[in-house]
Amino acid sequence: MPFGQSRYEEINSLLNAKFAEKKTLICAHRGSWHGNVIQNTTLAYRAALMQGADIVETDTTATRDGEVFSLHDGVEWRLFGTPRSGLKLTAGQLESLHTLNALGEPSAHPVQRLSEVFGFLTHGELINIDRSWRAKGLVVPLLDKYPHMLRQAILKAPPDAAEVYEQLENHPVKYMFMPICRSYKELEQALSYRNINIVGVELIAATDGDELYQDEAIRFVHDKGLFCWVNALTLSGHYTETALFGDLDDDNSIAKGPAQGWGRLMDKGIDVIQTDWPALVRVYRLERLGV
Repeated sequence: MPFGQSRYEEINSLLNAKFAEKKTLICAHRGSWHGNVIQNTTLAYRAALMQGADIVETDTTATRDGEVFSLHDGVEWRLFGTPRSGLKLTAGQLESLHTLNALGEPSAHPVQRLSEVFGFLTHGELINIDRSWRAKGLVVPLLDKYPHMLRQAILKAPPDAAEVYEQLENHPVKYMFMPICRSYKELEQALSYRNINIVGVELIAATDGDELYQDEAIRFVHDKGLFCWVNALTLSGHYTETALFGDLDDDNSIAKGPAQGWGRLMDKGIDVIQTDWPALVRVYRLERLGV
């Protein structure tokens, strides 16, 4: 059964064709950024696609003068060696900064505007756009300038980013959208918007006791005609870890074997796995599903 509302069938057709072909889709977190390849750049997306990713993910940041970049604000110290936030810089100032590679050494690859990413993905590649609420409502007008993005872009936001929901509710072009939910309450809040082209839900569960970790929650989302997306990353900071879906993450999939992480996600009926290791997930999917 295709995901999303039937009235948006044509917009969602590329996404649903991918599901029909691959069953479980692989999303590369900020592309594949290792060695000298910088996160959230077209080179990282090219690498991810070469490794078998079905979707690439980008973060968005709007500069002080209103230009949108493919950048996760808050990582400037790691990315540029400076604590200055991209939100407080002009586009020129941001572009003048030298990025650092995985070894902390200068890279020749600059940070890129979101328009460059849209201009690169012109052959039916799916892209998940995160953190658009950090871009001052400028992502949707930018998407409007790239008609091919209508069938390729999947926006997402938590329900407390009400400005994103209201913008999409009232916008005449119905881009695909995925709420980020931690509870049934948030899920119901997101689904209350009737004129948004919701195609799936990103489920967040810190532990296996959380309500959206349970199989009933996954069945609930599927019964709504929507896919289930899980982020298999474990975020770290200041010696703490934040699990996004219990222990079914990249770390355990590598340490204990793919069946103990990515495989259990597939067992639970998760439709999209977001990962930092798209090539490894693709190998496992090929062994398990033959695609």
